Amino acid sequence: MDFGLNKEQKDIVAAAKEFAQGEFPDRAQEFDRNETFDQDIWRKACELGFVGVFIPEEYEGAGYGFFEHCLISEEFWAVDPGIGQAILSCTFGSELLMLFGTEDQKQTVLPKLVAGEAVLGTAITEPDAGSDPTGAVTTAVKDGDSYVINGSKIFATNGNLADYMMIFCLTDPDNPSKHHRHSFILVPTKTKGYESTKLHGKMGIRASDTAELSLSDLRVPLENLVGKEGEGFHELMAFFNRTRLHICAQGVGLARAALEESIRHTSKRQQFGATLASFQNTQFKLAEMATWIRASRNLYYEAAWELDRGNIDHALIAMAKWYSAENAVRCVDAAVQMHGGYGYIDEYKVQRLYRDAKILEIYEGSKEMEKTIIAGTLVR
Repeated sequence: MDFGLNKEQKDIVAAAKEFAQGEFPDRAQEFDRNETFDQDIWRKACELGFVGVFIPEEYEGAGYGFFEHCLISEEFWAVDPGIGQAILSCTFGSELLMLFGTEDQKQTVLPKLVAGEAVLGTAITEPDAGSDPTGAVTTAVKDGDSYVINGSKIFATNGNLADYMMIFCLTDPDNPSKHHRHSFILVPTKTKGYESTKLHGKMGIRASDTAELSLSDLRVPLENLVGKEGEGFHELMAFFNRTRLHICAQGVGLARAALEESIRHTSKRQQFGATLASFQNTQFKLAEMATWIRASRNLYYEAAWELDRGNIDHALIAMAKWYSAENAVRCVDAAVQMHGGYGYIDEYKVQRLYRDAKILEIYEGSKEMEKTIIAGTLVR
């Protein structure tokens, strides 16, 4: 078994690292403090081919797999999670289009995402429907040749920036199976009835746009249905099997940043007449962090590699997502502790990493849901 990357993959990693190190550091603190982002950085990333690398060549993508996307995500998050998320989330929902969209939907949206001409977002969560998406009550009712959508969404990625949103809607409320009541509908955000409000005060990844949506008598053609009516839940699970891999890579990248900052600080900081890095206690903690990172990376490498080969292992993906997220949180907690008081002020990167890390255990399925998936394959 070969655990190494091929030359092309190594080149992708090197290019992503060079781009991130050149573009992110000078702006990261600004974006975090102001909850803003410069879209020119995203456009530059698109021009250089970092966005949507998993999109097939027939839709102007690079035609790589999700593994290569994960490699880019890890490098971006190793420099700054907020900016990395702001850039790579601009294709959020393209996985659904690739899997279930019509040819017309794919041709309309996917090339624009790759070219930096459009942003895609996805809205699933509602105030009373989080880990259980079958509780979503935003409705899409047929009226002639249209769907009329009414409801609200919360924590919608790119809700204020997107040109298109994938909306998870209740289309068959009377179906006896709660897993066959919902559908995804592609909504151009300039459609009358679409309103978004930026969510302020997020704990972390503040450069990334998150919105609350109000959908009032929003009318779109029936052909904007993505996939089959009533199959939205199952399409969502297939979607998560791709996007959760992205989270794994994000966690490993963030953990790497925490380790690098810890090595840098403890190698310079002196106490009791010696550097902190010279103490066994510090060395043991650094060793633990390095081991957690390697273990997390190996898990997501295997999961992404298997998915790109057509082997979807739900439990393996859940393991990778939960473990990489938890290890990222552990690593950055250790990093702040090693920084002491310096780790508690925003002039030091580790405090931002600390705030950015927690979302990894929440979005795309909480760590409790990941454990539930794993346990379901063990105990029936």
